[in-house]
Amino acid sequence: MAYPRSFLGLLLTGFTVVALPLVGALAYSAWNTERLAEQSRTAVFSASQAARASRSLVNRIGSIERLAQQLAAVKDPALAADYAAVHRSFRQIADELLLLPLDEKQLAALKKTVALEQQLYELLGTQPRPRQDPRRIGGIAAELAENAYEVLAISYLVADREVVRLRSNAEAVQRRLILLVIFSTAVALTIALGLTRYISRPIAALDASIRQLGGADFSREITVRGPEDLQSLGERLDWLRRRLAELEAEKNRFLRHLSHELKTPLTVLREGAELLNDQVGGPLAPPQRQVVAIMRDNSVKLQRLIEDLLDYQRALHSAGSLQPRAVALDALVQDVARPHQLAVQAKGQRLELDLDKVSVEADPEKLRSIIDNLLGNAVKFTPSGGTIRVLTRAADREAMVDVIDTGPGVPLEERESIFDSFFRGRAKESGRIEGTGLGLAIAREFVEAHGGRISVVSEASGGHFRVTLPRRPARALPVAA
Repeated sequence: MAYPRSFLGLLLTGFTVVALPLVGALAYSAWNTERLAEQSRTAVFSASQAARASRSLVNRIGSIERLAQQLAAVKDPALAADYAAVHRSFRQIADELLLLPLDEKQLAALKKTVALEQQLYELLGTQPRPRQDPRRIGGIAAELAENAYEVLAISYLVADREVVRLRSNAEAVQRRLILLVIFSTAVALTIALGLTRYISRPIAALDASIRQLGGADFSREITVRGPEDLQSLGERLDWLRRRLAELEAEKNRFLRHLSHELKTPLTVLREGAELLNDQVGGPLAPPQRQVVAIMRDNSVKLQRLIEDLLDYQRALHSAGSLQPRAVALDALVQDVARPHQLAVQAKGQRLELDLDKVSVEADPEKLRSIIDNLLGNAVKFTPSGGTIRVLTRAADREAMVDVIDTGPGVPLEERESIFDSFFRGRAKESGRIEGTGLGLAIAREFVEAHGGRISVVSEASGGHFRVTLPRRPARALPVAA
């Protein structure tokens, strides 16, 4: 299904398609309402016409009965002319009633009345009129008068039938309109749900592309299907992806060249400092040996800083490519803790492991680096005679690793910044403990790559770091190629 040229056109098209069944239902409702109104007008007209014609016919019957009785007794040409005029008026009104929508019973009563009146007219209106029996004339006239009440009832019956028919039609229209409203609403909601997915598809593609760029994944091409303006935006994002990839490559190339260029003269400086310290060029005075020692120590520190910087760049790159598999977290913690035992013993500290059997699906090397950084920090900051505890626990679908020490802890104002690159808190200002401030930053990158989180537990008096990992990742991990 092709997209309109613009996103606004897409929205307008969507609104139009959703509105179509509702507009159709509204038009059908208006048409049915108009039909019902027309039927109402027709019913009122028929009822009023039937009432008028019935009353006029009854009046004519009364006149006919009176004139017939007079003509039966007296032969008067004036009476005969009046009777003929009333007869014509009677037949005209009867013909009007016959045009109305009457049922069989009403039609039979009307035809019987018309036949009686015609019979009476033929007896009295024949010229020359033979002598008639007055009792026979009176009997026909009396029967005609009795039928007048049935003729009068026609108006009421017609009105009642029209009311019933109108009520039945109104109920049928009401039922159809209720079904139509339900059906049109269901159709409109179905179309709206389908269009929501159709409209949100390019927006979801843009969101995924932005997340891809935010996750430093510059390898996959960005393609957005949709209106031309959103496609153009996708093309710009792809241009940004290529540009960021170029900048990332330039940065890595710069760091490699910088490290190479720095290592060569740094190696010469270190070797020269070692030679001077070994007094290869001759004996040194105490002040000279002190200067040489400062040169040697700082060259070692500079080399370590360069190596840590390169390790951090490699860590950032490897965080985007994991090799997940099932890992026994308690066994991994034991393996990582074993190399730290010597440093713990040298500082007179105590290392306690309280490990529940927990398994996670993760990259074991990245987990090893996370725990190693946290344990290394704990050993650095825990004073002599202090205690370091490592705990592993399982909670629902998550696994937790807690590293707790009796050191000074992390100040409240530094708990958000402690995981930033190159951050060194106040505890390092004494000069007793040195570092680059990259260990926790690397740990955070690895934890977040697994879909977990790392934090400082605020309730603890000393240092307390907690790593929370999903036992089975809810989303696919970035697998290494």
